[in-house]
Amino acid sequence: MPEANAAVFRRAVLALSGGPTDEMIVRLACELARPTHAELIAVHVVELDWTKPLDADVAERSEEAQRVLDAAEGIADLVHGKIEAVLVQARDLGAAIVDEAAARDADLLILGLPYKTRFGGDFAVGRAVPYAFKNAPCAVWVVREPMGEESR
Repeated sequence: MPEANAAVFRRAVLALSGGPTDEMIVRLACELARPTHAELIAVHVVELDWTKPLDADVAERSEEAQRVLDAAEGIADLVHGKIEAVLVQARDLGAAIVDEAAARDADLLILGLPYKTRFGGDFAVGRAVPYAFKNAPCAVWVVREPMGEESR
């Protein structure tokens, strides 16, 4: 039986971008999934613009997408975790990851948030995180990249 303060979920979708938060997300999820043998699904979304059909062959981007998913599987192996890697093509990142979480009946969605500021110094959260907060049918965790030295 897990500790009373342990995070308990049975299936989590990890939204991977290929950015600096991917490793943190995979390590965190693997550690938290271990006690209950929860299922982890690592999802990388390739966004397509409206000029291409959703089933278009994006060969020029598939190598990068495969690199992101291979890296996630490698990190999971290092920490003795197991993930299922999934590539999704979609028009909108936020909608795609929320749809994937719903389709897989996930009870947790984990997204990464790089530490970025806009012109003028305002912190930028992008569109996917607010979309997930508003629309995900499950719990949503956001893992933010540490502040860079220049931001402190």
